Amino acid sequence: MTTGGYLESVRILVVEDNAFARRIVMELLKYLGATNVAVAKDGEEAWREIKKEMPDIVLLDWEMTPVDGLRFLRRVRHDPACPNPYLPIIMVTGYADRWHVFGARDGGVNEYVIKPVSAKALLDRIQAVIERPRRFVRIGEFFGPDRRRKEKLFLGPDKRGLEEKPAAPAIPATAEMRQEEINALFNPDDEPASSAAPS
Repeated sequence: MTTGGYLESVRILVVEDNAFARRIVMELLKYLGATNVAVAKDGEEAWREIKKEMPDIVLLDWEMTPVDGLRFLRRVRHDPACPNPYLPIIMVTGYADRWHVFGARDGGVNEYVIKPVSAKALLDRIQAVIERPRRFVRIGEFFGPDRRRKEKLFLGPDKRGLEEKPAAPAIPATAEMRQEEINALFNPDDEPASSAAPS
C-alpha cells in the first residue's frame, strides 16, 4: 500500500493507554508515512497535549482511566476552553456493539474504527476526515459532524399513498456491528467501497 507521503504533513495525536495497542497504531501510522505523531495515555493527558500543540487529527481509544475517550470527546466538543472544537477525532476501539458506536456518534466523533485495525481501515478513515469533511451542526445538546443525508432529486414515479411496510424489529444495543456498517452510519452519502485490492 503506497500513500505517496500523504500523511507526512499531518500532525496526529494517538490517545491510547495500552502500550501494546499504542505501539501497533504507531507502527501502522509509520507504515502509512506519518512522521509527526504525538502520544497521550488518557483523555486528561490528551487535553494538555491539544492545549500545548493542536493536532490535525486525534486517534482516540474509548477505554482509558482516569479520563476515558468519550469524556475527552465531549470536552473537546463542548468546553469553551478548547482551542478547536471542530478537531477531527477518530475513535479506534475494540468496542463494536451498537451502544458504543452510537454513543461515540452522538458524542460528536468524526469516524469510528474497530480494533484490531488494519492499515487500510485506518487510512480510509483518515482520508475521510481530510478529503470529505462534514460540516458541523449544533442541534440541542449535540455538536458534531452533520450525518444527515444530502437531499437527492427524486425522478421516479410518485409512491405516496402506497401501503407502508411494517417497521423492522428493534436491534439490541449489544448487537455487534461490522466495520462496513459503521462506515455507512458515519458516512451515509459515501458510495460503498469496492472489493478491489488497494494499490
